Parts: sequence; structure tokens; C-alpha cells
Amino acid sequence: MRVVTPEKGRRLQKITKTSRQPIRTRRAIVVMATAQRQPVPAIARLMQVSEAYVRQVIDEFNERGFEALDPKWSAGRPKKVDRATREHIACIARCCPRDLGWPYSTWSLSKLREVLATNEIALISRETLRKILKAEGVSWQAIKTWKVGTDPEFASKMNRILDLYDHRPADGRVVCVDEFGPLNLQPRTGRGWFPQRKPRRLRATFR
Repeated sequence: MRVVTPEKGRRLQKITKTSRQPIRTRRAIVVMATAQRQPVPAIARLMQVSEAYVRQVIDEFNERGFEALDPKWSAGRPKKVDRATREHIACIARCCPRDLGWPYSTWSLSKLREVLATNEIALISRETLRKILKAEGVSWQAIKTWKVGTDPEFASKMNRILDLYDHRPADGRVVCVDEFGPLNLQPRTGRGWFPQRKPRRLRATFR
């Protein structure tokens, strides 16, 4: 153990009392105990660490000084899915499953995960898939429907009918007849994974 001067001893003591990093505090205590000539096995039992850890801290402190007390933060585990695969997954999620030959109207996490695994694109969990879609701007949202008339005079006829609703003839009545019948016209849309702020729009089955 290198010589620890009184000034360095006070600095070590301050670190043990004020540091908010447990690793830095633990290493400072190991160095202080070593400077007080306590044996390595006793320090290991006191700190509940291995003797190899105590010797490693001492060697690093002898070599680099107080810099050896700082934690060695790593970048973490590398991502299992590379950038190209993530973009491929997002591209599939933006497409209609039926356009790709799958018998689904919309994607769910389970269905999309099954497709990715079947085609050997990626073998990931549903939570990882959800995070990838969120990072690529694909969110879970409602489907919207749209309807259009095929009559070339549709706009003029519609405006004439709407005008009758608001301005009926002074000497007559307006009779409104629905020729569609008793069927419910309310669309059944559902939900799915689509690009953010761009919900999937499905054409209605009637005109």
C-alpha cells in the first residue's frame, strides 16, 4: 500500500461521508482500512467482498491514486437488434398485413412478433418489439374509416339536400327517405400499430 498522507486521509474520510456513489464510498473505505494496516481478510469480511476485490482496489489506488475510486461505468449490453433490422421491423409494421400475404387486417404485437420469428428476421420479446416500434415512430392507435360517392354529381346533390335541411320551402315540406334499410351504418374499426399521427384509414364497405 502506498503511503497515505494525513491530507489524503482526510480526503478519503470526506469521500466516505459525502459521496453519493456506493462504489466510490466502498473503495475509499477499503483504502482507508488498508492504510491503517488492517489485513486483507479482515477488510473483506468487514465490507462483505472477496479478498481479490480488496487487492484489486489497493493495486489500482497504488497505480492511479484517487482516480481509482471512481466507478467504471460500462456502455451496457450491446443491442441484440441492429439498426437495419429495427428499420425493417418498422417498415413491416407500417404495411397492411394482407398486402404482405398474412391473413390479418391489422398488426398486434403477438402477430408481428410471430411474423418476425417465422421469417427469421428477429427473435425478440413483445416488450422489446414495443420499444422498437415506439422508437421508430409507430404507435398503437384507432383506425379511421372514410367513404366516398361514385356519382360524378355527388357534390352538387349533397349540397342541395343539405340546403333543404336548413332552408325548407316556405309553402312546402321536406321528406327524407333512407333507402339503405335497417342495417347499422356504424363502422367497426378496431385498433392497430400505425405511424404516429397517421392512423390507418379503411374504406367503408358501402357507398
